[in-house]
Amino acid sequence: MTGKLITIEGGEGAGKSTVIAGLRAAIEARGHEVVLTREPGGTPVGEAIRALLLDPAHALAAETELLLMFAARAQLVRELIRPALARGAFVVSDRFTDASFAYQGGGRGIDMGRIAELERWAAGIKPDLTFLLDLGVEQGLARARSRGGEPDRIEREHNGFFERVRAAYRARAAAEPQRFRVIDAGQPAEAVVAAVRAALEDWMETLA
Repeated sequence: MTGKLITIEGGEGAGKSTVIAGLRAAIEARGHEVVLTREPGGTPVGEAIRALLLDPAHALAAETELLLMFAARAQLVRELIRPALARGAFVVSDRFTDASFAYQGGGRGIDMGRIAELERWAAGIKPDLTFLLDLGVEQGLARARSRGGEPDRIEREHNGFFERVRAAYRARAAAEPQRFRVIDAGQPAEAVVAAVRAALEDWMETLA
């Protein structure tokens, strides 16, 4: 594989969409093809699983939630990510495997070793670079609520759940500092995008 997989992670209201647009522009400016995707989703099968996962009408067991996440991820890797990387594209994904460690591991309490087994088997790849948009839970949820609309099944969780998610994300970033770039997402959007683009430029210089 000659392409690169860049992932954007963070809790609710972290501003991932704005950052992804900035990343796309910066990478394309360097002459690279950019493929955008999201999790869960990114393929027809994945989007159908996403609808099931996020529907508040369904009371899913934690194990069911985890396995559905990886089912969508396995399809995404094989249908979209691997072919894009093979032709040299940069894939920018709104969440990837780190989200399962954070949400199903930290949030739901599933054993991290089980999730790591699924990562090796069902995903089979790891990101080359991960941006963690770190934001306090209260601020993030306030931002998410300000967007309007009905919260999905996961957005309806209590603050303690999201505190565990944030802690798990931060622990993963501390354990893999060579891959993660932690960005203060409490700043204004323009400052967050600027910080991400600066970190991206530094990282891409190491690829030359």
